[in-house]
Amino acid sequence: MTPPTWLRLPILLLVVAGMTALALPGSAAAAPAMPWQSATSAAPRTTKACNPIASSLRPLGPPRVAPGSFMAKIRARGYLIAGVDQNTYRFGFLNPMDGKVEGFDADMVRAVAAAIFGDPNKVVFKAISDVQRIPEVRSGAVDIVAHTMTINCWRLKKVDFSTVYYDAGQRVLVLKNSPFKSLADLGGKKVCATTGSDSINNIKAAPSHPIPVAVPSWTDCLVLLQQDEIAAISTDDSILAGFVAQDPWTKIVGPRFTFEPYGLAMSKQHPDFVRFVNAVLQRLRSDHQWTDDYAHWIGPPVPAPPAAHYKP
Repeated sequence: MTPPTWLRLPILLLVVAGMTALALPGSAAAAPAMPWQSATSAAPRTTKACNPIASSLRPLGPPRVAPGSFMAKIRARGYLIAGVDQNTYRFGFLNPMDGKVEGFDADMVRAVAAAIFGDPNKVVFKAISDVQRIPEVRSGAVDIVAHTMTINCWRLKKVDFSTVYYDAGQRVLVLKNSPFKSLADLGGKKVCATTGSDSINNIKAAPSHPIPVAVPSWTDCLVLLQQDEIAAISTDDSILAGFVAQDPWTKIVGPRFTFEPYGLAMSKQHPDFVRFVNAVLQRLRSDHQWTDDYAHWIGPPVPAPPAAHYKP
């Protein structure tokens, strides 16, 4: 039996405590994207002009900060600025015990900082919402975004991405006593996702016609589910697994129905930085740091890291 709402709400404290705007180095503190896959297909949609998983620039050797490069400008500034989520447990969240941004995404950013400075803590983490990710990169407010962000053809017109560093897929989260087993069962029911995410567009496109509920952050979805104001949350299984870890009265149901390859987003004005970040990711794959990070944050079984694919 699922317990009353007032017993379930304290589980949110870990994530809610992470909602803050800016973190100092070494501490924590546009238009919606259109989906590039349908709500009924788990395969990436490619065109002659766009292949999302082979859209990035090949590194020119090991990561090196060349004079006059964008990386040299970041080094002269003294810190890397990264746009992150701070309420997605296991990927990007503010640990209320020590005030540090933690998670798999945060570790990817710290690896980039280590390659620039020799110090993984020289990062300013800026908390942004899903809908802010592209504008923040394009305006130069952040150098890089690590925010469970799917590489897709629409976004590739606006920003550049690294190679894929994590493979996810959209599924459904419900309360344990729920009768619903997939998005197909949720016709006419309220299903939550964030504004500016692929997930909300896939909910809107679902043949079963669920009622999409768009909110600023994923924590808002979890609160609504715990208060029985929605029937389900639907987004990447990576995010949903974090919810299950925080709230044992929830469960993930149904198979993956989309393919969501995550990339680190950067400005199209700095191709040298894209190549540099790809060199960092390649080093993480080869020296087993990626698998160590995966084991630490996500747990077994640990897959092989996504293979790097580059533009021809």
